[in-house]
Amino acid sequence: MAEIVDFKEKVAQLGEVGFLDIHIDPTLDLFAEIDRLKKEKNAVLLAHYYQEADIQDIADYIGDSLQLAQKAASTTADIILFAGVHFMAETAKILNPTKKVILPDLKAGCSLADSCPPQEFAAFKKKFPGYAVVSYINCSAEIKALSDYICTSSNAEFIINAIPADRGIIFAPDKNLGAYLSKKLNREMVLWDGSCMVHEIFSLEKIVRLQEKHPKAKMIAHPECEAAILDIADYIGSTTNLLKYTISDEAQEYIVATETGILHKMQEASPHKTFIPAPPNNSCACNDCPHMKLNTLEKIYLCLKYELPELLMDEELRLQAKLPIDRMLEISAAAGLKG
Repeated sequence: MAEIVDFKEKVAQLGEVGFLDIHIDPTLDLFAEIDRLKKEKNAVLLAHYYQEADIQDIADYIGDSLQLAQKAASTTADIILFAGVHFMAETAKILNPTKKVILPDLKAGCSLADSCPPQEFAAFKKKFPGYAVVSYINCSAEIKALSDYICTSSNAEFIINAIPADRGIIFAPDKNLGAYLSKKLNREMVLWDGSCMVHEIFSLEKIVRLQEKHPKAKMIAHPECEAAILDIADYIGSTTNLLKYTISDEAQEYIVATETGILHKMQEASPHKTFIPAPPNNSCACNDCPHMKLNTLEKIYLCLKYELPELLMDEELRLQAKLPIDRMLEISAAAGLKG
């Protein structure tokens, strides 16, 4: 019940609704109720691949950051319920000022976004006048407002290549993705020192031992991983591209170095194949994002029923943050990218 208590506390802080005694009937069919409420309220449920399996299964649309941004920009729903983390819901609100954007848990943040405080980044940016600022979408609205371009791991190469070769680039907040792009595209970039807690936790030693136990398994990795992990990968790609690779590739076993939520779709798409989560450098056998996993079916039901917590945004900030997102969407559309 702790998760529902947390939801009640957040609602009480909003001071908009006086329901203090929320109780969910344990016999309630949450799948059916969520589906009913979506239809009744003309709401769309967007979910990231890193959500738990039940949430992925009930979502109207599931994707990576680029796909979800594109869907948020085109939806005709009145309410957008975002099962992801806070910066994703912010992006949806930036693109949809007249729609109600709600998210199941306000605590669902992002270690990568938190690693780039706006005031510190603004001071960092001033040290490199004239440089184009490319920020990974995993950042706050304030960082987006300080950027010239937003990118995702799916379109980052296209965004970087759209910038004149003689112009300097600041890349934030993920130093690992930035270093990977700098090396692959042969572009010198100034990197902000930020990282994702999930993708920095993989153990090179444990992965090598795992490869010895599974010699036919291919190692695939997200570019947010550290260089040492990427160096031993057979394939490097965004969440969606990792999924596509496992579908089209002939191998039967894969060691997957990214958040474990994507394994649900990988197994669903290729039930005859084996997917092994890359081991982290701790005593846990899993590699979950604690922020992503704060969302639950119960919270989604309550969020949709009461339309809270709602994400609101200052209009001036929204307009400033929208400019680099629009550039990203335009470049992605021109390149024919759909996540």
